[in-house]
Amino acid sequence: MSELKGKIDFVLLVSATNANPNGDPLNGNRPRENFDGYGEISDVCIKRKIRNRLQDLGETIFVQSDDRADDGCTSLRDRAEKCEALKAEMKLGKKANKDKCARIACETWTDVRMFGQVFAFKGSDVSLGVRGPVSIHQAVSVSPVDLISMQITKSVNSESGKEGKASDTMGTKHRVGFGLYVVKGSVNVQLAEKTGFTQEDAENLKEALRTLFENDASSARPEGSMEVCKLFWWQHQEKTPKISTAKIHRSVKITPNVSRPKSFEDYTVELEPLEGAEPEVY
Repeated sequence: MSELKGKIDFVLLVSATNANPNGDPLNGNRPRENFDGYGEISDVCIKRKIRNRLQDLGETIFVQSDDRADDGCTSLRDRAEKCEALKAEMKLGKKANKDKCARIACETWTDVRMFGQVFAFKGSDVSLGVRGPVSIHQAVSVSPVDLISMQITKSVNSESGKEGKASDTMGTKHRVGFGLYVVKGSVNVQLAEKTGFTQEDAENLKEALRTLFENDASSARPEGSMEVCKLFWWQHQEKTPKISTAKIHRSVKITPNVSRPKSFEDYTVELEPLEGAEPEVY
């Protein structure tokens, strides 16, 4: 395992076509949008997809979805206690070495050394937080999105005893007609040194971003409805480059060619040249 070469910045362009990229549970699971009508995908949702892809790539993940759990654990506490080294140290209670606990967790789970994690369980005298080097913004669409809703029904009775078939209303499905979303993020070298985040971890992160929607299909996001269109990846030589992350993110210029874009081809994507900052483009 090799140390991280230098700071990393990235910009990911993803499209949603007749899909719900991230439903809001407090708004009837409608696709998220801000007050100006631009679509949003939360950073938590993006990290969930990255964790899923890392798990597919064979990495050990601490925050697993229940339907993807591959270690028989049904809670974060169970997973933490399954790690014998971490369990033994945390059993020391107030005498436990928090730095050692954090080091064990980072060595054991890829997502802990990548995103960080809070370890605080009811009844435990030990609580600690790990600050991860990878930060991700919430994604925002380039243009306002059109939200489409439809009623869904079923043609079979839920309960026996009813005569004949009944078409019972089950609810409402929501989707975005089309939206191009911009995901921005970076990797901090100083924090990577603390958690043990390596260059190999960075390559796994890149691969997870490039294939973000593999094995992610669902009723809300049918296969092919979510697509990674472009990935800009800057690997700097310095820990703290002269060019700020904000300026690098702004160097990706996206301009709609029509008033109501319906596909990625309806946008022009240009990269503003920055001296000493040449990205890999996928």
